[in-house]
Amino acid sequence: MKEIIINDKNANQRLDKYLCKYLSNAPLSFIYKMLRKKNITLNNKKSDGKDVLKKNDVIKIFFSDDTLDKFTGNKDSKETNALESYYKKIYKALDVIYEDDNYIFIDKASGVLTQKAKPSDVSLNELVIAYLLHTGFLKIEDLESFKPSVCNRLDRNTTGIVACGKTIKGLQDLSLGFKERSFDKYYITIVKGVIDKPSIIMGTLTKDNKTNKVTITKNKGESYIETGYTPIANNGQLTLLKVHLITGKTHQIRAHLASINHPLIGDYKYGDAKFNNIFKEKYGLSNQLLTAYELNCKLDKKDLQCRSKIPKQFLNILEGEGLWEPGIQEALEEKH
Repeated sequence: MKEIIINDKNANQRLDKYLCKYLSNAPLSFIYKMLRKKNITLNNKKSDGKDVLKKNDVIKIFFSDDTLDKFTGNKDSKETNALESYYKKIYKALDVIYEDDNYIFIDKASGVLTQKAKPSDVSLNELVIAYLLHTGFLKIEDLESFKPSVCNRLDRNTTGIVACGKTIKGLQDLSLGFKERSFDKYYITIVKGVIDKPSIIMGTLTKDNKTNKVTITKNKGESYIETGYTPIANNGQLTLLKVHLITGKTHQIRAHLASINHPLIGDYKYGDAKFNNIFKEKYGLSNQLLTAYELNCKLDKKDLQCRSKIPKQFLNILEGEGLWEPGIQEALEEKH
C-alpha cells in the first residue's frame, strides 16, 4: 500500500488529474476502475475522481509494489540522481522581480527561451525548476507529479517579465488571468518615425507556420488583435513607446506596429533592414528592441504591479538618441 499526503504544490487539482500524472503509465480507464473498487481511496473513502484535492488530503493506493512500479514508471536511483545532477548543472541565479508561495515573476534576459525549441536547449522553465530545487522549495521527487511552469511566453530576444506558477494553484490563477485578459501587460520599445498621440489599433493576425511570420489585415477574423500605445518621447526620427498588449498573439506588437509603418528598431523580420543596420553598427543591436516592462494583476486579493529593469543596451540607445531625459522614467511608470 502506498500512502500519499497532498502538499500545497499539488492541492487545488482534481484527484483523477493528479492520479494520471502519478500513475503516468496507467490508462485512465484503469484508474477509474481502481477508484470504483476502492483500490484507490481519498481520506479513506471512495471517490469518483472528481474531488478537488486539498492540502493534507490522504490518498491510499492498494497496489503491490510491482504493480505500483509498473504504473508509476518508477525511476531507479541512477535516473533520479542524473535528473538531480542536471538541474544542479544548469542552476544559476535568476533575476526575481516578485515571489511568494504560489507565484514567481522573472526578468528574462535576451537570448533565453521560455520553453525548449529542441531537446538540447535549456529553457527558462527548467531554470525556474533548478532555482526552486536550489532554494529548497522543491524536492526532486516532487517532479514526479508536478512541475512548476511559465505561464506566458516571450520571444527568445524579447526581454522582461515572465510569470511562473510554483504550485497547481499558482498555475491555475496565472493561466486564468492571461486567458481572460484580466492582467494588464505593458511593453516598451523604440519605433521608427514619430508618433505623437496615444491610440488603439485593431486587426486580424494570420500566421504562416512555415516562415514563422504573421501578417495583419483590417478584416475581422478569428485571430482578432488589439494593441494600444502611448508615446513617451521622440527625437524627430524615433519614438519611445509604451505599448498595452490588450490581446496576446504571436509577434503581435512587432507585426502590428510595422503594419502602420512604425516598425521596431532592430526587427529584421518585420522592420526596415537598412534603418536597422544603423543601430547594429552604432550599438550592436541585432534583434528587436522590445521589453515586457510592466504587469499589473490581482492575485490572492493582492494588487501586484511588477516592473522589469530597462536592459543596458536599451538604455544606451535611449541615452545615445536623446530619448532619455529627466522625467522619462516617471512617464513610463504613469498609469496609461
